[in-house]
Amino acid sequence: MGKSKMKVYTLEELKDQYIGPIGSPARDAHEHKLSMDLLGRAIRTIRKERNLTQEQLGELVGVQKAQISKLENGTNSATIDTILKVFSALKAEVQFNVRVNQQTLTIR
Repeated sequence: MGKSKMKVYTLEELKDQYIGPIGSPARDAHEHKLSMDLLGRAIRTIRKERNLTQEQLGELVGVQKAQISKLENGTNSATIDTILKVFSALKAEVQFNVRVNQQTLTIR
């Protein structure tokens, strides 16, 4: 008997199959959640590097500790203004790239 070849899938194929194709509501929700998780991890990592508690960072930004906790855990969709304030308080540079019709706008 010959060896049977196992089908190999790309990550994109698996995402399409199990989450949904790009542009579908399920895929958009997944990508948003992933982005918020990554943003939260970045905030937590930088906050700890700066030796700040969530409460101290909240005071610098003008929000409650609970808001910082929610941001770090990816359970809160904060406004861009709040996110910019958080990174400013952490003395971190932020850039947003918006791409529309093959044109990119960078916001700092």
